[in-house]
Amino acid sequence: MLLNSTVPARIRTATLADWPLIDAFHRRCSSQTLHRRWGRARILRRDIEQLLRQSSCWIALHDTDGVVALGSAGPVSRQPGVFDLGLQVADAHQRRGIGLALARHAAAHARSRGAHTLSAFAEASNLPMLGLLRRLGHPTEFREAAHLDVRVPLPQAGVACTTTPAPTPSRR
Repeated sequence: MLLNSTVPARIRTATLADWPLIDAFHRRCSSQTLHRRWGRARILRRDIEQLLRQSSCWIALHDTDGVVALGSAGPVSRQPGVFDLGLQVADAHQRRGIGLALARHAAAHARSRGAHTLSAFAEASNLPMLGLLRRLGHPTEFREAAHLDVRVPLPQAGVACTTTPAPTPSRR
């Protein structure tokens, strides 16, 4: 069950077999939500294929609405010890804790694979995403024009993280 949700949703690993569910999810999302996550309003099967090759992916399933969120984490930027986070929550399910639950799941996954930092690239105007990242820890934010490269340290249990690696030039 996810936090603050009035109706339970389950998080499970996504595979390419989930493409029809993921495609339906994207078709229900607004252009603004798609643009914030993907930089465009149309998501193709090949985009999901690439995401699945580069990272671990999860979907949040709602009993009646199907997929309501998609999350991913992996070493996409190829920076040692850094896992890149991707999140998208359906418009009707935002602000219910689903994104935070997926982000915490992704952070635990990254930690279990030796990552020390979770990174997210977001529009500086995407206040819900930035707030979510701040709830994960004490991020460092690097401005890149209208975007922020946000780094959240992932200390191992009982170990404080004192440094966050500097970002590489633009990842887009």
